[in-house]
Amino acid sequence: MAIVSTAGIAATGARTASADRAVGRWLLALSGMVLVQVMLGAVTRLTDSGLSIMEWRPIMGAIPPMNDAEWHRVFDIYRQIAEYQIVNAGMSLDEFKTIFWWEYLHRLWGRLIGIVFLLPFLWFWVRGQLRGGRARRVFAIFVLGGLQGVMGWVMVMSGFADRTDVSQYRLVAHLMLALLIYGLLLWQALNLLQPSSFDLPDTQRNSLHRHGLIMTALITLEIAIGGFVAGLDGGLIYNNFPMMGDHWIASDLFHLSPWWINFFENPGAAQFLHRLMSGFVAIALISMTVRGRRADPPRALKRRFYYLPFGLLLQAALGIATLMLVVPLPLAVAHQAGAFLLFTISLYVMHGLKARRA
Repeated sequence: MAIVSTAGIAATGARTASADRAVGRWLLALSGMVLVQVMLGAVTRLTDSGLSIMEWRPIMGAIPPMNDAEWHRVFDIYRQIAEYQIVNAGMSLDEFKTIFWWEYLHRLWGRLIGIVFLLPFLWFWVRGQLRGGRARRVFAIFVLGGLQGVMGWVMVMSGFADRTDVSQYRLVAHLMLALLIYGLLLWQALNLLQPSSFDLPDTQRNSLHRHGLIMTALITLEIAIGGFVAGLDGGLIYNNFPMMGDHWIASDLFHLSPWWINFFENPGAAQFLHRLMSGFVAIALISMTVRGRRADPPRALKRRFYYLPFGLLLQAALGIATLMLVVPLPLAVAHQAGAFLLFTISLYVMHGLKARRA
């Protein structure tokens, strides 16, 4: 009986591990889809496509215009806003279709994420592979995804009045909510795909974990500041490096009053802050790599620390090239993806430092 019982326990454990891997791979795929959505969002912003669809129809909006009459209807709606009248006056229907399709693809991909999330969730839940607290946590991410759709529309609405683009504040809120959803999906996936903790003395683990929290917070803050730079078109000025024009500091740093509002509404100040914060991010990542190496953790964990400087170098190169070449579309999109990649590496390191289960 003992042998049968042991075999039964082993079989149950194997089934549970297999189910966890399946759920983990699904969540990892979803995080990849969110990353693609972020890149599509960057394209829509860089091509000024975000205001091309003036209607929010979560269900019927999945169907694009199917005839000339419908195309002219949506084009006529677009021609009523300031972006068309000030920036794109005289735009042809064919030119409008180009920006329309980018925004349509961005929204369609968001709907697809919702489907890829909900249907497998129900499947795993019915089969008992998602239960209890884990099911609630995963469903909460789905709710955040729905809120992200609403946030996207709120952002677009800010460009309907007297602006020629969307509010940079709402743009950053939209970006940071995407980062939150991405991070939660990735963390849950890692919990399922790599449930074991590494063997490391608690004092070292706790110290490195605190350092990692600061590092991740700085990366997150830098991404938010980058959102303000993007929303203000701050990459189109001071296109040299490391100087800003003929100075080390932007000459119009405190052009607006009160002084603190410059970092949110002054393109030059936002770009300066983005450059400054990148230095703090570099210090945090490099020192984390050095400390991780000196702690002499297991080889698999040490390898994670070594990913940090490579991600930093790649992102720095992309950022400088994007600036000096005056924001070409492929490089700008790669730079935004690189920010999420650096955030991913940071979370990967942090997950390796999680506390061992009792």
